[in-house]
Amino acid sequence: MARIQALLTISAGRRAKWVVLGLWVAALALLAPLAADFESVQQNEQSSFLPSKAESTQVLALERRFRQEEVTPAIIVYRRERGLTAADRARATADQREILAQRLEGVVPQPIPLQPSPDGKALLLVVPIAPGGDVEALNEAVATIRDRVSGEEGGLQVRVTGPAGFLADAVEVFGSLDVRLLLSTVAVVTILLLFTYRSPFLWMIPLAAVAFAEFASRGVGYLLADNGVTINGQSAGLLTVLVFGAGMDYALLLTARYREELRRHEDKHVAMRQALVSAGPAILASAGTVAVALLCLLVAELNSNRGLGPAGAIGIGLALLAMVTALPALLLIFGRRAFWPYVPRYGTEVREASGIFGRAGRLIAPRPRVVWVGTVALLGVMSLGLLRTDTGLNSLEGFRSSVESVEGQNLLAQSFPGGASAPTSVIVQPAARAEEALAAARSTPNVGGSAR
Repeated sequence: MARIQALLTISAGRRAKWVVLGLWVAALALLAPLAADFESVQQNEQSSFLPSKAESTQVLALERRFRQEEVTPAIIVYRRERGLTAADRARATADQREILAQRLEGVVPQPIPLQPSPDGKALLLVVPIAPGGDVEALNEAVATIRDRVSGEEGGLQVRVTGPAGFLADAVEVFGSLDVRLLLSTVAVVTILLLFTYRSPFLWMIPLAAVAFAEFASRGVGYLLADNGVTINGQSAGLLTVLVFGAGMDYALLLTARYREELRRHEDKHVAMRQALVSAGPAILASAGTVAVALLCLLVAELNSNRGLGPAGAIGIGLALLAMVTALPALLLIFGRRAFWPYVPRYGTEVREASGIFGRAGRLIAPRPRVVWVGTVALLGVMSLGLLRTDTGLNSLEGFRSSVESVEGQNLLAQSFPGGASAPTSVIVQPAARAEEALAAARSTPNVGGSAR
């Protein structure tokens, strides 16, 4: 226990605070090039999400015998409720020629015949995109295609959907979602700190310490991804939210304890040492619990989930490290004046002890076993619903707002089988059994008659 306390309080020394801050700055300088390139090592191909033993992953690997790169098709849907005209078909043909002539990065320069619907009201234009794992290239290709073809004119509706359309919309939504989550978290924490401490400056110190952890987690994330751990855009976004959320929780706890100790001790270094001894074990236990829980994802079958385990656990560890080293150092450097105008003076009343949380603590202290057993029992009962959790969401219901890929899929489903935008590929070995496999596919329920 003494060793743990010594490690927790290492940043509370008069000279140590400057050394700790200097080490953080040096570490961040070393990690800066890696953090800047974090997106470049993320894997967003379809095959990267699935385990290697999955049959669909094996099919993707076999498909590389026919084409070198993994193809993500964009499906352009043309539909007119009263039936397509000759002009509509001519426009679709012209769109195909222009898209191929633009030679967009990732677009396979290979025309695919237009696919008319049986009811004559719609047709599909397939644009194969092989971005080579570069999500930005795919997004740019989809955006350019949409700028060229999407819209509604004279009763003709045109939308871009398919795997490429859904992926582009998901990346856009998740990208903005990460920003909104971070901004919302910053806003909530700032309001809490302003309300709690009523200081116009204090909120900046925890945010700076969390920024250290976030920047370091991006650098470490690069190293993980570069050494075979699957990290995609979604897990990278979750990593940021994990580090930011956990770090701010620990910062609030430590800052509150430090303010209390400043009223009990004249020396701010002694006050910080006591705050770390008091709050440090709770922060350490919380971070350890979350990290171990995240490491449970190592047994997940999806590569994307399995990669989030070690990345998230390391991110939580970096948040813990920043909160017990960088944050104390910064608070000590700024001293009591960081709490201005309500500076916690030595010898003044520790008002927290008489507040609602102080009273709650005094109720819990005499009977801790009853409280934790009762809490665990209550949480266990409330968790029973997880045994039958089923969101029931499909790709069409995964967006809260209207996006073009969903609109296009709805148009497609009115005239084609729902799966026409993402047909299933079947690899037949030996090739002599192709007709047998085709007959089996056509006789399978829910398989469209266009199986070929």
